[in-house]
Amino acid sequence: MMMIKRSIRYRALVSCICLAATLAPEKLLAQKALKDAYKEYFPIGVAVASRNLTGPEAELIIQQFSSITPENAMKMGPIHPEPDRYHWQDADAIVAFAQKNGIKMRGHTLCWHNQTPKWFFTDDEGKQVDRQTLLARLKQHIDDVVGRYKGKIYAWDVVNEAVPDTGASIYRKSKFYEIIGEDYIEKAFEYAHAADPDAKLFYNDYNTESAAKREKIFQLLKRLKAKNVPVHGVGLQGHWSVYEPSTEELEKSITQFSSLGLAVQITELDVSIHPKEHERRQKKPTDNAAPTPETIARQNAQYKMLFDVFRKYKGTLTGVTFWNVSDKSTWLDNFPVPGRKDYPLLFDEHFKPKAAYYQVINF
Repeated sequence: MMMIKRSIRYRALVSCICLAATLAPEKLLAQKALKDAYKEYFPIGVAVASRNLTGPEAELIIQQFSSITPENAMKMGPIHPEPDRYHWQDADAIVAFAQKNGIKMRGHTLCWHNQTPKWFFTDDEGKQVDRQTLLARLKQHIDDVVGRYKGKIYAWDVVNEAVPDTGASIYRKSKFYEIIGEDYIEKAFEYAHAADPDAKLFYNDYNTESAAKREKIFQLLKRLKAKNVPVHGVGLQGHWSVYEPSTEELEKSITQFSSLGLAVQITELDVSIHPKEHERRQKKPTDNAAPTPETIARQNAQYKMLFDVFRKYKGTLTGVTFWNVSDKSTWLDNFPVPGRKDYPLLFDEHFKPKAAYYQVINF
């Protein structure tokens, strides 16, 4: 009986040693930062707010990422709320953090129909301004913002989401389009290039894997290139889910846009555990907030597929940026469904690597 018990204990010990040997590489991989794993491929970035620049989140950013993007601090509304007033504090703090820690910096975004202050489009009497007035305001804004950070920001999202999701038109019927015309896009790029000739300038949009929208964006960029507008790249936002895009859709987008001689970056990456939606709606009883084993497995597989494709296009793909630091707080919490939590990133609510993290760095 004693021999049997010893044999059982021995087998248990061997089993524990084998399990430890299996887990050891993962523990080692936990020490391999994203930025180190992809050092020979492209910068790995993250969108930040000034609140992320202290404490454990700051430590995680410094450890894991080689590039940062301000999530909101440089958008037109937050940084230029009134005609003669700029709010530089948050943007300055993010730029200073990047410089202090040797992190590359992307600027986001110089011209966007959302989060543009109302004063941009109206005069002192509240009437809509004319083309020349709006162009002058756009130029002054770009001169001031790009000029302030010249030499500190290597790439800018110049124009954001100018193409509609539906309909036949290439151009979203925004106030910029309505007042200036379609050439507001090329003017924005020209102003940005004049303000910092060394910065790489990107057109940035979502739903770039949708065949119809991809084609419209392609035609827009083709027109800009034909006019020698200084556009250097296209940002595929990458607000995806565990259900989309497919490998084929993603590769088609990368190859089609790069055929214009443009660099491609993934600028706002997250992988929602929920089916992708773009319009706000009320929460339903069937909306499950917590990830299930199935959605976790799907998220792991989706992240693996995405980065397999990203590495395949090394050289063409010149950057990948995650949109938010960890699952503790993401823009997808309460969007598009109020009261619903999401878990779209590689780090959990306690800033620890998730299983998907190892799918990304273990190659």
